[in-house]
Amino acid sequence: MTISVTETLTATLVLFAVIDILGSIPILLELKRKQGALNAEKASVVSMVIMIAFLFLGERIIHLIGIDVYSFAVAGSFVLLFLALEMILGITLFKEDPEASGDLSAIVPVAFPLIAGAGTMTTLISLRSEFHQINIVLAIIINILFVYLVLKSTRRIEQLLGPGGISIVKKVFGIVLLAIAVKLFTSNVQGLFQAN
Repeated sequence: MTISVTETLTATLVLFAVIDILGSIPILLELKRKQGALNAEKASVVSMVIMIAFLFLGERIIHLIGIDVYSFAVAGSFVLLFLALEMILGITLFKEDPEASGDLSAIVPVAFPLIAGAGTMTTLISLRSEFHQINIVLAIIINILFVYLVLKSTRRIEQLLGPGGISIVKKVFGIVLLAIAVKLFTSNVQGLFQAN
C-alpha cells in the first residue's frame, strides 16, 4: 500500500473531469426546481459507495465475462473521448433518465448516472491499471467532498460563475478529458496486443 501525492492528485483531476459536477449544475438546478430540494448527503454517500465498490469488484466482474483490464481501459478511452466531445462541442451523446420522484432523486439520476455513471466506472477500472488502489480511493473521497459542497451550494455557484463561466469550465475540462482519453488509449493499446 503506497500513498503517492502525485498519483492521488492525478487521479483526483481525472475523476473531477469525468464527473464534471460543475458542468452538471444546470441539470442539478432543474432537478431542484422539480423536486424542491436535493439530498446532498445521500447522493454523495451513495455515489462514493458505488465508486469504491466498483473499484474493488469491477475488475473481477469484467474477468468473469472474459475481458482483460487492457481491453476495458481501451474501451474506456473511447467513452472518455465521447464525454470530452460532449463537453467541448456542447452536444448530447449520452441520454439520462430524468424521471425520478421523491427521495429517489438523490440516487437516480444524481448519484447514478450523473456522478457515478458509465464514464466514472470505466475511468476507475482504467485508473486501476495505472495507479495504486489507495490513491484512487483518496481521489474518490476528495471528489465526493467536492461533489457534496457543489450539491449544497448549486444556486450560489450558478450566480458566481454565470452561464458563461459554467460553459468555459465545461470546455476547459473537456479538453483535459480529451487529452486523458488519448493518453489512456496509447498507454493501454500496446498491452492489449501483448496480452493477446
